[in-house]
Amino acid sequence: MLLHHSSWPEIEAYLEKSKGIVIPIGSTEQHGPNGLIGTDAICPEAIAHRAGAEAGFLVGPTFNVGIAQHHLGFPGTMTLRPSTMIAAIHDWVGSLARHGFERVYFFNGHGGNVATIEAAFAEIYADRSLAQDASNRGPVKCKRVNWWDFKPVMDYCKKRYGSAHGAHATPSEVAVTYFLHPQAIKDVEMAPKVAPWGRYTDAESYRAAFPDGRIGSDPSLADPKDGEQLIALSVEGLIDDFRKFEAG
Repeated sequence: MLLHHSSWPEIEAYLEKSKGIVIPIGSTEQHGPNGLIGTDAICPEAIAHRAGAEAGFLVGPTFNVGIAQHHLGFPGTMTLRPSTMIAAIHDWVGSLARHGFERVYFFNGHGGNVATIEAAFAEIYADRSLAQDASNRGPVKCKRVNWWDFKPVMDYCKKRYGSAHGAHATPSEVAVTYFLHPQAIKDVEMAPKVAPWGRYTDAESYRAAFPDGRIGSDPSLADPKDGEQLIALSVEGLIDDFRKFEAG
């Protein structure tokens, strides 16, 4: 069930049986020579949509631009400032809470979002703690989970890719997008085969340290068949974890 494909009476009826919603959240940023710029939004969105269809829970619109200032050295990347993203998440959750949602589950596809998402949750909880008057809203709770956090997903990545999995432009995320969008598969030779590791601060330091955008990875290993399996494993993990959060 998708929020954007529903009418308001359908959402009103949904709220009579559930107070939970999943929000896919990601980023719009470079993913190396063969990865799609939308990877970090495409992955959680597709997994959440499939899980919602299987389990019958509501999935909201995808928050598809995140914290990616360090990728701005590569054309196509878009970013928010942390303060902007915190304000936006605060307003998204506040809007949903106004209607009676009490469990807002952010299903994340970008590691660079994590600190800012958690900071947004702290702002939301501070509102309630600092309120002088009784609130007319329910005790909204938020949770953030990355699509790859479930143990079977990580076990699959370790077994399939080993140390070449890396930290950015990974073969697993590229494989997921290739399964979903086979027309976008790109055959690109990686040089070096496995990208280096290192530290960075801003866009210029990132581009200098990682000239083709990858960190520690070899995304030429990406296979659509792996993407299909990774989606299935993450769907299973999401359904189980969301149900526990929804009922908690």
